Amino acid sequence: MSVDRFIVKKLGSSQEVHTTLNLAKLFQIRIHKAQTAEEKRLNLPLLVNRR
Repeated sequence: MSVDRFIVKKLGSSQEVHTTLNLAKLFQIRIHKAQTAEEKRLNLPLLVNRR
């Protein structure tokens, strides 16, 4: 199972507030990292700062 699928699965089943917040933050970081890598791969200008 990929890390992203694991995070989504845990987000759906987590009842602990702190765990849910940490998983959501981790998922946001992974999305941002993937978007940045894709923009570099396609030689696109970086879009506005997402953070």
